[in-house]
Amino acid sequence: MWWMMGENGGNYCSKKSDDLCSNVCGQESQVSGMSRIRCILRGLDVKTYIFLFAVVPMCIFGIYIHGQKISYFLRPLWEKPPKPFNVIPHYYNDNVTMEHLCRLHGWGVREYPRRVYDAVLFSNEVEILTLRWKELYPYIAEFVLLESNSTFTGLSKPLVFNSNREQFKFVEPRLTYGTIGGRFKKGENPFVEEAYQRVALDQLLKIAGITDDDLLIMSDVDEIPSAHTINLLRWCDEVPAILHLQLKNYLYSFEFRLDDKSWRASVHRYQSGKTRYAHYRQSDTMLADAGWHCSFCFRRISDFIFKMKAYSHYDRVRFSHYLNPDRIQKVICEGSDLFDMLPEEYTFKDIIGKMGPIPHSYSAVHLPAFLLENAENYKFLLPGNCMRER
Repeated sequence: MWWMMGENGGNYCSKKSDDLCSNVCGQESQVSGMSRIRCILRGLDVKTYIFLFAVVPMCIFGIYIHGQKISYFLRPLWEKPPKPFNVIPHYYNDNVTMEHLCRLHGWGVREYPRRVYDAVLFSNEVEILTLRWKELYPYIAEFVLLESNSTFTGLSKPLVFNSNREQFKFVEPRLTYGTIGGRFKKGENPFVEEAYQRVALDQLLKIAGITDDDLLIMSDVDEIPSAHTINLLRWCDEVPAILHLQLKNYLYSFEFRLDDKSWRASVHRYQSGKTRYAHYRQSDTMLADAGWHCSFCFRRISDFIFKMKAYSHYDRVRFSHYLNPDRIQKVICEGSDLFDMLPEEYTFKDIIGKMGPIPHSYSAVHLPAFLLENAENYKFLLPGNCMRER
């Protein structure tokens, strides 16, 4: 469509204009102030109108709603999988001697076991902390727990462990408990606050009395090494200085087993001035089938909401309805994603294979002993019991 400007700034149609535009421009001499854009729009056909005012806005809205999904789905295009671990086969049976188990792993056996320290940052995972400490209790020399009065996202929180301390009397003789004040810096990356707390945990470990060659478990509360794994590592000689633990990965309860790709938990032979408490990859060696990772395994819906808002990845709560209790309950029972996200994988095959709800599992074999011994109290973590308290 061709346009020319008149001497007085008026818009005139060229001879190549269509009839509709000519009619509009013909009126221009009588109706002053009609914009050039308005005249152009008058000349558009119905299909173009539909595209501009229906299809384009719908596309923009779709990208706003599902942009994160699109980004995750296209991840294999710009990010390669991490270097594979050197996985050590894990041998275990109740009836096999420790000396023989150590030799099966290619390690010698010690005359006496190393001391083991279990150190965690604590937020509000009371039930999972109980399972963890009951599982590890026979083999831990000192439990070390640090609690902050703020979340990683800078929200104020009560000292939950302190208010529930009565139920943890069984570890008191072997417990070093510390608190730390949050910095409450709004808008800061949550991982900065998390790193700040992990540095403080290093100092608490020194107060607890850790020394060179002691074993130190570095993992989140919900990453639980199995008791026999820790017993093996404390008795065996020549264990790698840093060994990651491959954990069975569960979501919401032991009914929804996601995969075996949880690897952040690790065990270190402590070295003064060198060992630093961290939660990222620190070596290429991993011991297979070494425990359980039960993420978002809470008894109450309110705890889900708290963690979703306090989580290091709080930006995933993109819409307020994500925090609706009825929605959360429905998601838990379906085994779907709380944040309505696609799987964080590095190949299209893995992403597509994990899309949709996690399949239900009806196996409660080889779970923490305390969980099964107290199944009535912890039934929300067992298959067939997805309903949560409010």
